[in-house]
Amino acid sequence: MSQPAPLRLVFLGSDSIAMALLDWFVSDAGRVHAEVVGVFTQPDRPVGRGQKITPNAIKTWALARGLPVLQPEKVTDEVRAQLAALTPDVSLVMAYGHILRDAFIAAPRLGTLNLHTSLLPKYRGASPIQTAIASGERETGVTLMRIVRELDAGPLADAERVTIGALDTAPAMEAKLAAACVPLVARSLPRLAAGELGFIEQNHAGADYCRRLEKNDGVLDFAAPAAVLAARINGLFPWPTCSLMLLDQPVKIGLADVVENFSPATPAATPGMIIGADSHGLQIAAADGVLRLRQLQRPGGRMLPAGEFLRGFSVTVGTTAASHLMPPLLSPTPFPRR
Repeated sequence: MSQPAPLRLVFLGSDSIAMALLDWFVSDAGRVHAEVVGVFTQPDRPVGRGQKITPNAIKTWALARGLPVLQPEKVTDEVRAQLAALTPDVSLVMAYGHILRDAFIAAPRLGTLNLHTSLLPKYRGASPIQTAIASGERETGVTLMRIVRELDAGPLADAERVTIGALDTAPAMEAKLAAACVPLVARSLPRLAAGELGFIEQNHAGADYCRRLEKNDGVLDFAAPAAVLAARINGLFPWPTCSLMLLDQPVKIGLADVVENFSPATPAATPGMIIGADSHGLQIAAADGVLRLRQLQRPGGRMLPAGEFLRGFSVTVGTTAASHLMPPLLSPTPFPRR
């Protein structure tokens, strides 16, 4: 029996999390299943301190391979016609950043699929990776679904599960999830081509929603349990990055965990009190347990292991860091647009 022709696939995405999957598409294993015939991505944006207009990684990848690249500011009827002119069998969306109209979604012969970095219906919305870590989850994944106009609410085809480690930050999880896209798509495209890829409705009653992160999300309330604080710190690194005031300076935190069986130098510690500082980290009392800050950064400096940081930044055991109310990152209903 001969191998069916590869599906003509248009990719829509703007984030480098898709690079592992794009590289797979042009590998010997990927070319069997799909031929990328065009790429849609966001227009070039200002980047860095110099605000130089710079193409994103998706555009750079596509141009290097001579692929058509479309960068519309809005997905109009004219843009839909440009998609149709590529005669795709399927469109695949991942972190594109545009709302797609029904006619655009329906243009490919086999429709439009979406890769979302959570185990839907949990963590619909703009920050699923960060919010899953910050919420203390020990598992997340990538879900393949049909795209619909409602936020991340389309019927589900399959998912690839990924473990969240105790010291996994958002970049570490992004790398794991990027890799997880490959086996998910590899087993789904042949089933799609054969008309055997089934879809089931989400359990919408079990949905929750995360929002776009903001700078003021990086505050800490030491009246929360240590495990809650460590998860939030790791989930919000590198943006917006949690911080606390030490010696009247804002100090950023890059990594944290919970200390088991810690014997503090100050037994009657209150939440926020610094109860230890050594080569392993800065220990702070929480409402329940002891939080250990493992990587720290002073203003104008680099993120350093705590032991190295503390050699040049003297912290007094017994002082107390201020607490601030932590804005919610998760909601049972969509967050209002700001």
